[in-house]
Amino acid sequence: MIRSIVRNGLLAAVCTVVLFSSSSSEALDSSPAAAKVVVTPLASVTTTASGQPIVLPQKNVQVLVSSFEIPPGATLPVHKHPSARYAYVLEGQLQVTNVDTGKGTSYKAGDFIVEMIGEWHQGANVGAEPVKLLVIDQVEEGTPNTVLKE
Repeated sequence: MIRSIVRNGLLAAVCTVVLFSSSSSEALDSSPAAAKVVVTPLASVTTTASGQPIVLPQKNVQVLVSSFEIPPGATLPVHKHPSARYAYVLEGQLQVTNVDTGKGTSYKAGDFIVEMIGEWHQGANVGAEPVKLLVIDQVEEGTPNTVLKE
């Protein structure tokens, strides 16, 4: 189902409305009073977690949507992203550390992450339950958005 949504371009539109809009829910609601749509803005950002401006691919943009489940105690390999990556924490507690600066940030369920671009970092599940993420990448079509450090 997600693939068909992505193909139709609706996911990008929904993400834009939900994640970057601060407009009232009334504008999206044409249902009767008893069935109101509730829109809760989760984030409105212009920079990544490390303060960089968000820059999108300039041609043939492809939206990739993934779910991640990171078990308790697991640490992801050191990696970087050449393009924009967004993550929404559904469950658990994730610690993301920039390996060059040593600066770490903790994220919990309900947090929205705009990952750093081109900077080596790693994530670790520092909680007792699995970390579950909804991850959205915007890449140049056909290119990966994760580079592992050798």
